[in-house]
Amino acid sequence: MTSAAKRAQCTKCKRPVKVCICDSLVEIEAPLELIIWQDPTEAKHKLSTAPLLNLSISNSRLLVGDQFSFADIFADSPVQQCALLYPLESGSALISEQRSDINKLLVLDGTWKKVRRLFHLNEWLKDLPYIQLNPESLSRYAIRKSPRADGLSTIEAAVAGLSWLDDTTDYQPVLTVLERMVELQQQLTPDDVKRTRH
Repeated sequence: MTSAAKRAQCTKCKRPVKVCICDSLVEIEAPLELIIWQDPTEAKHKLSTAPLLNLSISNSRLLVGDQFSFADIFADSPVQQCALLYPLESGSALISEQRSDINKLLVLDGTWKKVRRLFHLNEWLKDLPYIQLNPESLSRYAIRKSPRADGLSTIEAAVAGLSWLDDTTDYQPVLTVLERMVELQQQLTPDDVKRTRH
């Protein structure tokens, strides 16, 4: 294989052709709009799950930037119809009876440090109704570490959030592409440097 062939990228998943994961992508349309806000430095990370999430949820948008206004994200939607997926310590946590009111879900993509920075730069985020997840199992994203024991990758968190808002659709198949990416990456990583969860 020539060096040019080795560097060739899949035009859809943007990964090297030899580790293309498009065969594992499952596309689902949610009954609400999913907006993914990605930290600019996270956008450069080759193992980010935000692009995969964007490909998996057909009615999703992927935005990259440090600062956006409420209108940039939600247009003219009433705040009561918007939700943030983030474990805020104060504010208005959504309850089950409010789920049907939500038609736009915002997910922040980046490490915990990067997401906290987005909050610092965009104070209005703290005023949004929010969903606080309580994961029942550890993340499957074994190739990157989280400082939180209950930390999830962006694609896992979004699947959990969408599942909570819409219990009529099975979003779990979306995670097939994450599992495939992890599997391929671990095959390429020497055993002595693999990052695994215990």
